[in-house]
Amino acid sequence: MPMKTILFVLVALISFGVSAQLKKERVPSYFGLQVRPVFPTRFIGESELTINQDDPESVFFTTTISQKIGYSFGATVRAGLTKLIALETGINFTQRNFDLTMSLPDSSINGSNDISFISYDIPINALFYIRLAEQWYMNASLGVAINFAPTHVGVQTNPTGYHYFTHTGILDNKIGFDLNANIGFEFRTEKSGFFYLGGSGRVPFAPIFTLVTNYRYKGYSSSVDGEVDGSFLSIDFKYFFPNIKNKGTQPLNGPIVQ
Repeated sequence: MPMKTILFVLVALISFGVSAQLKKERVPSYFGLQVRPVFPTRFIGESELTINQDDPESVFFTTTISQKIGYSFGATVRAGLTKLIALETGINFTQRNFDLTMSLPDSSINGSNDISFISYDIPINALFYIRLAEQWYMNASLGVAINFAPTHVGVQTNPTGYHYFTHTGILDNKIGFDLNANIGFEFRTEKSGFFYLGGSGRVPFAPIFTLVTNYRYKGYSSSVDGEVDGSFLSIDFKYFFPNIKNKGTQPLNGPIVQ
């Protein structure tokens, strides 16, 4: 998605929020925490990638990277626009975990390892409510998430042996964007806060990194590479703190009386 389009969407959402806040009735905002397990899926992306050599003159070897369960947690802010529409943002830490398998079929040589990829994201979602009962709501949201990946990742397999593999996840860009969609249910209480259970789908607009696999045997070296998708589904648990009203005596406007 072009940067100009993303900026236009963000400006439109912010402008809509400001205009809604200027209405006579002030809609409350809430601060909360969230945690979610992250699951690989084939429904919205590729959870597994197998890379083979294209050079027929090289020693044939293959590498497979498979996404497995990860986790994410962070803080979330819900800014009310109307009674049934809100703007939700925050900041999250996400760790995706992967299994690695490598083999030289002609030599019956196999190996395995694992690698983790961390990122920080700021979601910006338009959130819509449907009231089901006095304290029960269903909501759905759609938006983008701005991601920051701080560094490349890499692991070594059998570094002291004759057959030595390295796997390196190379970032094409440290900053990326994801399509973010959520749906769930929440139970609201005035004194204890809001309790939310739902699900999310996250689809990066570009691969999260390029996996480069290098195989070495004595003086021989060969490499293969492929792009890792990184899409996932998650189960979301959120808790929003209640808004505490100040019941103390408020000072009156006017001059100070001695």
